[in-house]
Amino acid sequence: MSTGSGADSAPVPAAHDTPSRPSDTRKTSMFASLKVRNYRLFATGAVISNTGTWMARITQDWLVLSLTGSSAAVGVTTAMQFLPMLLFGLYGGVIADRFAKRKLLFCTQGAMSLSGLFLAALTLSGHVQVWHVYLAAFFTGLVTVVDNPTRQSFVSEMVGPDQLRNAVSLNSANFQSARLIGPAVASALTAAVGPGWAFLANGLSFLAPLTGLMLIRTGELHKTKLAPRGKGQLKDGLRYVSQRPELIWPIVLVGFVGTFGFNFPIWLSAYADDVFHGGVGQYGLFNTLMAIGSLAGALLAARRRSTRLRVLVGAAVGFGVLEVLAAWAPGVWAFAPMIVLLGILGLTVNVTANSTVQMGTDPEMRGRVMSLFMMVFTGGTPLGGPLFGWLADQYGVRVSFTLGGVICAAAAVGVGLMLARAANLRLKVDLRRGERHLQFVPREPQPLAAVA
Repeated sequence: MSTGSGADSAPVPAAHDTPSRPSDTRKTSMFASLKVRNYRLFATGAVISNTGTWMARITQDWLVLSLTGSSAAVGVTTAMQFLPMLLFGLYGGVIADRFAKRKLLFCTQGAMSLSGLFLAALTLSGHVQVWHVYLAAFFTGLVTVVDNPTRQSFVSEMVGPDQLRNAVSLNSANFQSARLIGPAVASALTAAVGPGWAFLANGLSFLAPLTGLMLIRTGELHKTKLAPRGKGQLKDGLRYVSQRPELIWPIVLVGFVGTFGFNFPIWLSAYADDVFHGGVGQYGLFNTLMAIGSLAGALLAARRRSTRLRVLVGAAVGFGVLEVLAAWAPGVWAFAPMIVLLGILGLTVNVTANSTVQMGTDPEMRGRVMSLFMMVFTGGTPLGGPLFGWLADQYGVRVSFTLGGVICAAAAVGVGLMLARAANLRLKVDLRRGERHLQFVPREPQPLAAVA
């Protein structure tokens, strides 16, 4: 199944191993892409701004919960931040493919800095209201529509195709490293002096990536051809993905996981407040534990020499099952280690799907394809956030968490079967001792006489 020049290192839609390329047999360094100067500058700025972003996220969720006392309100806040991605996400990809990505990032990172400073001013002055938080979240979401696909596709311009898989994994590790620091600092600041200072730190943190972008050497970039202005570019991107099962089914799977399985701001805040009664400090601890697992998952992915769709499906099934088990944890002592494991599996799903889609896409289409990926992954949050917040308020957070896990596991099984069908595989069951009990094997061709 040809997918163009971007597919030479992409996996086929199969549930069994395929022969590796010669370059895949070499030992991969966990931090190989950091040898590229431009990417080092980009990653350094990103870890600082990501830390500020996580500080703002934790503070934002807790501020809304404190002002309203409602998990549904936290869900609405999350929905407002991701609603623009659902409505306009594909157009962000068109913009990313049409304009120079470095210049676009100057604009988007600067705009997000202003959003953080706006919320800080209102909170520090004592005039903040819930609708102010909704407004700031929606504005940030609008900027993210362009920022996300631009950042995703700009990585390939900095490191080139040979280091792309490693750089995608390190991007996730970067984000999760910040997640280790941000919640702890935000919780301490909120408890000591109030939430406004966390919002201020977020606004100022974007000075770091803006400085990094200024220092990047444009002559060392692996520039891709910009898409010219023209009609039908959005349809071209959708048509491109629809004709490639190895792209569309990972995107479908992350859509289910993102919509129904990644509602952790609602679930973790409710467990900390209503179930275990630990307050904002425990909420920060839960986010830190998940970040530890997510960082571990990202670093493990960075060492992986190849991207396999069976890893994606298996991790998604495990993620859903573990959510069901965590939902009924009897105490913090059982809930905490499950959060770490959820972080590992959740990041494995995200990184594997991301690298699969990027490496299977032609460079000139990457912005549009990644915008679809991000739209599906985060765009479902405006639906999932309020829904699972309402379920937590009406039936309890344990029921809400359980339902999310069941849907994720069922979706992963369904996508695995569709990928197997696309690759002409069948499920073989062998209950004999010493044999693999479940595996996908090629279908046997039917005799001509049977077909006739």
